[in-house]
Amino acid sequence: MKNLFSLKSFIATLAVALISSFAVAQEKENYDQGFRLGIGINAGLPTNDPYDFNLGADARLQYDLSKKYSLTLTTGFSNMFVSGDDNDLGYIPAKAGFKAFVLKDKLYLMGEVGAAFAVTNNYDKTSLLLSPSIGFATNKIDISLRYDHFNDFPVLKDNTVDKGLGLVSLRLAYGFKL
Repeated sequence: MKNLFSLKSFIATLAVALISSFAVAQEKENYDQGFRLGIGINAGLPTNDPYDFNLGADARLQYDLSKKYSLTLTTGFSNMFVSGDDNDLGYIPAKAGFKAFVLKDKLYLMGEVGAAFAVTNNYDKTSLLLSPSIGFATNKIDISLRYDHFNDFPVLKDNTVDKGLGLVSLRLAYGFKL
């Protein structure tokens, strides 16, 4: 019980320190916080069989905490294409993330976590979705390379059905302030 109380105190102290450091950073930069919206298209290659390629579109709402750090919410629709009849896997991603600009306010690293909701071919499973990415953004254009990992979507391994689909994709988006 004592260890649990110490852990809660440590987490609370850490949270206050992080919030304080963001507040100090914002005051120093005098940056105008605000929302941005990005509309993008995605194309990618799955790393597992039986999928051939992926196409999709998304919308990303971004809230700038400072000039270097942002919070994101992303959703859209994507489709994993498979050779044959009625085998495609369409899904709706819903992700939240953190974006950090690391070089001249243009090059960024981002991590997102969320869920992918399958919506095609009577496949109604939901999967955990993890999405690290690296990108380059200007005032209007955002280009990024992303890896998506779907914990619970089916794949073929050694001619048996398994789980754990990977996807490498390129995103091209147009963004603007709201």
